[in-house]
Amino acid sequence: MTAEALSPGAAVEELRRLIALGRDRGTITVDEVLIGLGSPEPTPEFIEAITELLGGQGIVVDPEEPVVDAVQAEPEATRPEPPPTRPAAVAGRAGGARSARQRSEARVRPDRSPDHASGVSRSTADPVRMYLQEIGRVPLLDAGGEVALAKRIQAGAAASEQLRRLAPGDGDRQAREVLEAVQLDGAEARKALIQANLRLVVSIAKRYVGRGMLFLDLIQEGNLGVMRAVEKFDHSKGFKFSTYATWWIRQAITRAIADQGRTIRIPVHMVENVNKVMRIQRQMLQELEREPTPEEVAVRALMTPERVREIYRISQDPLSLDSPLGEEDDANLGDFIEDRGAEVPVDVAIRELLADAVEEVLEELSEREQEIVRLRFGLNAQGQARTLEEVGREFGVTRERIRQIESKTLAKLRHPQHSAKLRDYLGP
Repeated sequence: MTAEALSPGAAVEELRRLIALGRDRGTITVDEVLIGLGSPEPTPEFIEAITELLGGQGIVVDPEEPVVDAVQAEPEATRPEPPPTRPAAVAGRAGGARSARQRSEARVRPDRSPDHASGVSRSTADPVRMYLQEIGRVPLLDAGGEVALAKRIQAGAAASEQLRRLAPGDGDRQAREVLEAVQLDGAEARKALIQANLRLVVSIAKRYVGRGMLFLDLIQEGNLGVMRAVEKFDHSKGFKFSTYATWWIRQAITRAIADQGRTIRIPVHMVENVNKVMRIQRQMLQELEREPTPEEVAVRALMTPERVREIYRISQDPLSLDSPLGEEDDANLGDFIEDRGAEVPVDVAIRELLADAVEEVLEELSEREQEIVRLRFGLNAQGQARTLEEVGREFGVTRERIRQIESKTLAKLRHPQHSAKLRDYLGP
């Protein structure tokens, strides 16, 4: 089957064949689906839709295989030698599905761009490539292997509990050594189960790229989810571990995005409301062929219009004032935003000129008159006006005498000989 796009009729027949194949085996890989349906540029939405469709038929879509293929998609000159523990089925498909491997690599690293291809982003891609190479060397587990490891983990946990209850001097030494060995074996089994599912983390984490966190950070958060799943997994329920771990991985990643994906953190419950309102808004935009009003969205979301408006406001991403505008990058966003608290340059210049003119007029008064006017009207360095009584104490005279001197001085300043220099600043 080639990787070229199929006609609708051929795609339906191929989908029926894949469903029949999946029912026989109980599982099917993403590569088999992509090669069979001829999807040249698979998107996370396409993969998720196929997964839901086949899952409804009782078929488990194995999301781990494309990550192995992405590791294999190295250039011939730099491709590492395949380890002896690599599954034979994966190695056998390596030569016949090169186009699928290229698509898988694009899915694992969705931020690939021309700059990336030219080496601009190579420093960012190298850690991802190295990590994929490392986890690709770990063999996958079948259902029996998962159960065996889970039993060893359970036994190790029971041994740890018994050792915790024993006092330092209690118990047979040989029995203690046996318990310690079982505890250590449980830790090794836990490590093996986690490492065998790291590719599942990558396949899930790549769907959340572009939501405010780096790909490697998403992987690390997903790894924490796998560790949590290992602690909670109960093999006696009969479920496959990957099915159980998927929920924990998604929960860890989505919680991390809610906590770290935004410059201003939004509570997790509010993130859920934001996603709900945004989803309803997109649906109504397609139905109405126009932007829905907050009132219309509120009816569909079972919220008040005020609550919807608040969610709209919260969902807005902050912008940096240094964000470049235009193709030349010669202007920033902050250059076009008015600072209402800043003084107008013209007003500053007029105020400075007025201060110079007042000083020039005061120089024509006597030294005593200058000092009284400066103290009364706050024209000194302190900038604080004094009362008649305070100025009188300063000069050792009564407040009435200060009032007389002030009145005489102001009358002198009103004379055209002095006031002409200040008339332009007084307005019409």
